[in-house]
Amino acid sequence: MLHRSILQQYWGYPDFRGIQADIIRSIAEGRDTLGLMPTGGGKSITFQVPALAMEGICIVVTPLIALMKDQVMHLKRRGIQAEAIYTGQSRDEVLRILDNAIFGAVKFLYISPERIASELFQHKVRGMNVCFITVDEAHCISQWGYDFRPAYLKIADLRKLIPDAPLLALTATATPQVVDDIQERLAFREKNVFRMSFERKNLRYIVRTTENKFNELVHILRAVEGPAIVYTRSRQGTIDTAAALTAEGFTALHYHAGLTNVEKDVRQRSWQEDDTRIMVATNAFGMGIDKPDVRLVIHLEAPDSIEAYFQEAGRAGRDGKCSYAVLLRDSGDTTRMLRTVGENYPELDYVRSVYDDLANFFQMPEGEGEGITREFDLNKFCVNFRRFPIQAESAIRLLELAGYLHYREEEENVSRVIFLATRDDLYRFRGLTPSLDAVLNALLRHYCGLFSDYVMIDEEVVGKTCGCTSREVYERLKALTHMRILNYIPKKRASYITYTTRRIMGHHLNFPPIVYALRKEHYIERIGKVIDYATRTDICRSVYLLDYFGETGAAPCGGCDVCCGEERRNIDPHHVAEAIAQHLADGQAHHVGELTLLCTDVPSAVKRQAWDLLVGQECVELRDGNVRLIRPFDPPK
Repeated sequence: MLHRSILQQYWGYPDFRGIQADIIRSIAEGRDTLGLMPTGGGKSITFQVPALAMEGICIVVTPLIALMKDQVMHLKRRGIQAEAIYTGQSRDEVLRILDNAIFGAVKFLYISPERIASELFQHKVRGMNVCFITVDEAHCISQWGYDFRPAYLKIADLRKLIPDAPLLALTATATPQVVDDIQERLAFREKNVFRMSFERKNLRYIVRTTENKFNELVHILRAVEGPAIVYTRSRQGTIDTAAALTAEGFTALHYHAGLTNVEKDVRQRSWQEDDTRIMVATNAFGMGIDKPDVRLVIHLEAPDSIEAYFQEAGRAGRDGKCSYAVLLRDSGDTTRMLRTVGENYPELDYVRSVYDDLANFFQMPEGEGEGITREFDLNKFCVNFRRFPIQAESAIRLLELAGYLHYREEEENVSRVIFLATRDDLYRFRGLTPSLDAVLNALLRHYCGLFSDYVMIDEEVVGKTCGCTSREVYERLKALTHMRILNYIPKKRASYITYTTRRIMGHHLNFPPIVYALRKEHYIERIGKVIDYATRTDICRSVYLLDYFGETGAAPCGGCDVCCGEERRNIDPHHVAEAIAQHLADGQAHHVGELTLLCTDVPSAVKRQAWDLLVGQECVELRDGNVRLIRPFDPPK
């Protein structure tokens, strides 16, 4: 009853749904708990509600800075004390948050898995009253998961520091093997798993074979209205596709990991608020995005695992209304996917040579380097040593898995400012424009210590105070730097490599099977499953996906291309009419263009006959370009 009243008080929901209540009850009883909930299943409720009912702080481990910020913002709006620690914060700010957590002024503390290894965090966490630990995206701890992250292995060390705190692990994608691995690596006291069905009855899975993907993409986007996400594997692909869609009259933006945080926020906000209909993105987009009315998720290329595809496709239709997950494929896709094996797992001699080249790049002598971090420009490295970027980066990640390096990819450093003029000098300056003066006043208003050391600033915060854009703040700070009033170091994107062991010669490197051979074998299996999913036409798409995640015995969905294809094979108008009626069986109004997704290979004459059958039986109602099923279709016996 207490948990339900908290849910109603802070979130306004009348009751829990699915397995939320079971998970909450389990963690409240102090039991280590693993919750398997599909995208949109309401994972955050399962740790936020019980934590509010308990004394102490809930530590939330998540790899996604954007998700941290988003959840902290939403909790604070509800009057709940929450903080996040992430890259770019000053040491003083981190200390303040950790001390507040010790003194009970923080209810939810969000951290990245990398933070656990920090001596400062380990020292401070011992003084916290922790009610329980939440691990989001828990599949990242499994070496057999599709998105393994070595830093997640440190979570077991966190448990040793606060042994009495139970642990709640949450994930939207996990095979039976990964489920067992998560519990073992997180040192569960006993196995304890709650599963929510991964079935999405409102989501239609479609695989469309075409030799012109862009034309098919345009056709689908015109046939089905509503917000859409289009996934492609490359950054350049997002740029080119968004530009081509814009030329076709759509509103589209591109999104990838190489954008600045400000650019990402602007694009995301435009799409969330429906100023832009289509987001063309790499897999960097979507985690933690809560937009329930996405009608289409279209993949121009398949991801390299069923888990990734299921999670990305699952971002459609979170409001429960009919939506589509469409995978476009052509005759060359299988060959291209198999080629990624060599790109992601280059030969070990190649990996060893990349290690030696890195030492030359950094001028790192043999026997030195342990604990040393260097800024790393992948493109410059590849030009200098004539390497292809994809293979070179894969080699670096294998070196990280083997324990020789730590690679941090394209972090965005925070901008910094120090005043060169004294406070008295500022009062004596003449001739400053109102815009420059406004920036100086905004800095003095928001930040302390500017006259003694570099201080991290946010151009967006300064811009809001001055009534200008972040770009205008940048230009004005550069002007003030030129005038020697202050020194401004703009933020930049940079990658870093840290040597975790002393540098040795490449031929001495050791790669255990778990790091290379077994992992490569498992990757090939994952690729094979994706190819199998895309090419098979004898099993319902939904059934295939559910079976992959260990959910056997599901009934065919009746709405995917395979299920509807059964009715189309004989091109019987009664079968086509029945397929259309089944598609409309949710009772909601559908744009007539949606029907083209399921009937592209049916002759127009047959479609007209099928439509006449539905109209003749008064099964459908057509109004303003939308069609709704008002009574079941009765095919002849």
